Amino acid sequence: MTGRLGAHVADGVTRFAVRAPLADGVALCLFDGEVETRHAMARAGEVWEAELPGDLAGARYAYRAHGTYDPGKRLWFDPAKLLVDPYALELDRRFIQHPRLAAYGEDTADIVPRAIVPGPLPQVPQQPPRFQRGGLIYELNVAGFTALHPDVPEAQRGTIAALAHPAVIAHFRKLHVSAIELMPIIAWIDERHLPPLGLANYWGYNPVAMMALDPGLCPGGVAELRETVAALHAAGIGVILDLVFNHSGESDVHGGTLSLRGLDAAAYAHAPDGSLINDTGCGNTLDFASPNVRRLMIDALTHFVRHCGIDGFRFDLAPVIARGPGFDPQAPIFAELAAEPLLADRIMIAEPWDIGPGGYQLGHFPPNWLEWNDRFRDDVRRFWRGDAGINVLATRMAGSSDLFGYDCRSVNFLAAHDGFTLADTLAYEQRHNEANGEDNRDGHSDNHSWNCGAEGPSGDPEVLARRAADARALLGTLFASTGTIMLTAGDEFGRTQHGNNNAYCQDFPIDWAARDAALEDHVASLSAERARRLDRFTRFPEGGRWLSLGGEPLDAGAWENSASSGFIHEPPPGGDWPVLRVDRNAPSVSTGG
Repeated sequence: MTGRLGAHVADGVTRFAVRAPLADGVALCLFDGEVETRHAMARAGEVWEAELPGDLAGARYAYRAHGTYDPGKRLWFDPAKLLVDPYALELDRRFIQHPRLAAYGEDTADIVPRAIVPGPLPQVPQQPPRFQRGGLIYELNVAGFTALHPDVPEAQRGTIAALAHPAVIAHFRKLHVSAIELMPIIAWIDERHLPPLGLANYWGYNPVAMMALDPGLCPGGVAELRETVAALHAAGIGVILDLVFNHSGESDVHGGTLSLRGLDAAAYAHAPDGSLINDTGCGNTLDFASPNVRRLMIDALTHFVRHCGIDGFRFDLAPVIARGPGFDPQAPIFAELAAEPLLADRIMIAEPWDIGPGGYQLGHFPPNWLEWNDRFRDDVRRFWRGDAGINVLATRMAGSSDLFGYDCRSVNFLAAHDGFTLADTLAYEQRHNEANGEDNRDGHSDNHSWNCGAEGPSGDPEVLARRAADARALLGTLFASTGTIMLTAGDEFGRTQHGNNNAYCQDFPIDWAARDAALEDHVASLSAERARRLDRFTRFPEGGRWLSLGGEPLDAGAWENSASSGFIHEPPPGGDWPVLRVDRNAPSVSTGG
């Protein structure tokens, strides 16, 4: 055997290897339609192996593990459970939620996906990432982005392949997008409470097999992702994957047994009393103190770079990958990623918070990582709402040196997939999440939002004018700020979720027919100006003068006065930076000179 985990075809044989150190036995299950044939696997240390003659590329397979069933002792072996290979690359169907997944002794072969044996995968020649700091990252949901796109063929809508359509690429180029960031494309399962409510998870932040592409989003598998990335690269656009390595969809002790739980439950972090640690709010937490968990993550990342040409990765609830159990900025995973040749130059972006002890770690990731900066979002909203001063806004626009020093690693954003859209920030003071089935208790209660005089949709010209002006002021702030910037798809033309700020279980496809064309053109203009000189936005110029809107030097009192309405920044002489002017009363942000 080769020592590689997963399924591999080479030299006229097909080899399977899966880690299950405490199992008494593991069976390889091959499927011909619904007919299952089991092959006993042989133990090789902590790994179980099988080798079958012939090229089985395209065959469907899974595992069953035998051993002690005692969840109190972290042993979940149940041969009735069909188990997905943690190293699967493609699946023959999507996951579905069902009570049998968690019922001991009840067979799940008819409701669990089978992995597909991969054939030899071509390698993408390694090239530097298509991205540079200061550029525009465009966050999008693959299904919702093209589900209603009039120019994309109906059969292709909602897939990864649709992102390579010329009309879609033209939109990216109009906005001068540096890289698109794909919300999860790894196969996921609905949370248990959703199906009884008639709801489904549309975001995908609940994966099971950590490198298996979702067959609904990517029906063409690895080849579809590779070809789409190539088309985007040809247009000068990078691709970043949003990956979830903080937990799995097997959830808490009441969740299903689908993969890791039935093979190697020690992959999950446990408290001294044996209970599952839940630093994610999703029922379990992957244990990055384990070298095997770290290896799974690194193998997944290298696969996506080697075989698909991916430029970088954004990590959901990223402190988890540095826990053991507490967060450690010197955690082993960072050195291991840096030591991997295929990953050393990739874009790495942290969502620098989780819900565990010490979980807010903004500014504490390695120097070569970028970090989502929610302080930028909140402080910019607070300024334009009228309850933060110019000192707060200037700090954020100048690169958040209080958080990152002068090497700006900030990803500045006004809105993201989680929370209000930009348009809803200006149309709703309160969340409206009733459709989520949790009596409007879910989602953040304080969004630093304002409704400009009317809650929700309005036909009042004055309300609409205020919203339009405030949207342009917010966007002007973003595009004039030092750091990398991120725009969530649709915010450039007024996308709404009708006040829902936790829309993970709501299908809100982008309505291309309802675009605010004037706002979209305004954003394109802002982005074109920024793209001409991205180097200006990687570091704020030292020196220069901060002035009042009347042109007088700002003293400490004016800086601290929350009633101060704006400022002018004159860059130091001899540089190539523009004059920056912010006026809350107008409201407006302008650059020139």
